[in-house]
Amino acid sequence: MPPTLTTKTGTSWADAWRRCLAVAPEAFRDDRVLNLWNCSWQADGQVLPAASPVDGSPVAGPPRLDGATAHQAVRASLDQHRAWRHVPLDERRARVGATLDALARHRELLALLLVWEIGKPWRLAQADVDRAIDGVRRYVDGIDPMVEGRVPLDGPVSNIASWNYPMSVLVHAMLVQALAGNAVIAKTPTDGGVACLTLAGALAAREGIPVTLVSGSGGELSEALVRAPEIGCVSFVGGRDTGAAVAAAVADLGKRHVLEQEGLNTWGIWNHTDWDTLAAVIPRLFDYGKQRCTAYPRFVVQRELFDEFLAAYLPAVRTLRVGHPLAVEHPDDPYPTLDFGPVINAAKAKELTDQVAEAVDRGAVPLHRGKLADARFLPGQDTGAYVQPVTLLNPPTSSPLHHAEPFGPVDTIVLVDTEAELLAAMNASNGALVATLSTDDRETYERLAPQIRAFKVGHGTPRSRGDREELFGGFGASWRGAFVGGELLVKAVTCGPAGERLPGNFPEYHLMPSVS
Repeated sequence: MPPTLTTKTGTSWADAWRRCLAVAPEAFRDDRVLNLWNCSWQADGQVLPAASPVDGSPVAGPPRLDGATAHQAVRASLDQHRAWRHVPLDERRARVGATLDALARHRELLALLLVWEIGKPWRLAQADVDRAIDGVRRYVDGIDPMVEGRVPLDGPVSNIASWNYPMSVLVHAMLVQALAGNAVIAKTPTDGGVACLTLAGALAAREGIPVTLVSGSGGELSEALVRAPEIGCVSFVGGRDTGAAVAAAVADLGKRHVLEQEGLNTWGIWNHTDWDTLAAVIPRLFDYGKQRCTAYPRFVVQRELFDEFLAAYLPAVRTLRVGHPLAVEHPDDPYPTLDFGPVINAAKAKELTDQVAEAVDRGAVPLHRGKLADARFLPGQDTGAYVQPVTLLNPPTSSPLHHAEPFGPVDTIVLVDTEAELLAAMNASNGALVATLSTDDRETYERLAPQIRAFKVGHGTPRSRGDREELFGGFGASWRGAFVGGELLVKAVTCGPAGERLPGNFPEYHLMPSVS
């Protein structure tokens, strides 16, 4: 019989909430988080109920503002921006550095909030926090040449981001934007992360960083956060449908923008024999249940190699460890080592389960389906947001799994016979952020890789969003506006010489930087 599990000591949501109240009493109340605008914490907005994906228990919900209040917040942010843009760079550097020191002191609490709010296993939650801190420190140390000859934007940067990386994507971007001389606005993601972002926002605001943090529905707040004339740049991370609406708005207004959207990232297998290397990487590709913009949910496999591919893939995928991120055998045990926990909520779990069932009903072949009974759970806990890994062969073209990113632990495999078919299948979503081609022949890789419509293409190794100097963007519908990463992130939120053309994917031009 498997052992009966319990929650690790000191890691309950109640424990985390008490620590938030002690660390940042200005930003938290006994029963809610606050919005931050006009340089003060505001007990406004309608607080909606929220549940943790970990076990369905209640957690802090977003205090949703109406559109009129959001406009007030944007106008107040413009006042902050006009003052902050004249603050000397050395002082901005010192304030951002002090914020990073504060985030580092409260690293474990920020990570624990990520576990409860968005279901990240402890290892990945800590990595999210660490990447934010370490990444921004590099900008603090190297900002001088990046801003030489450049000035801040005319208005604040409005950040609308998805829930999956609150620290390493959203907080990271906000602090670099502020370091470059801009006030920053962030809308907390509707699906999770409000407490983590509130704590991070409180620590930044204490150091004098001009941060505005508001909650609300995208439809209600878009007029203020996207279209308002006070906004200097819109930075968006999310799905294509919402991103297309934002893209239309910023194009009409001629506004600076960075819009990272989803794409079907693919891994191609062609004339390949190094199966041990592939088998070793398969479990890593399931980190956080593939709820990442750079996840690889599609394998495009040369038909004559399919048996060898399966011999490497199936044993690897069967090693995946899934379960409650805080469930241990003894209260003082180390955190469990998991590949992923829940998906973001029970509704997403049902959507994925329904899509898989529909695809199989229409002809897809199930090659692997994990069993929920094999996961690590507490006795009697709610498991509605958990999905075990699934692998399908040849999803029908009518299925969303054929052409779109599932954003969950579902792999699909497509078989091809020619290089032309390989490229067509790898380019199924009209642009992607990353792709990989596993082939023994370097010449074949060099010939085919430029024809794969992804911003980054790996040779037998996965590509990621990247850190430090590494650039990031997307091809086709996966990206609109300025590319980011390294010095490009600073260029995207500052103004350079007259007539400057930023590297990016714009309606009037597409300009690629050199990518290693």
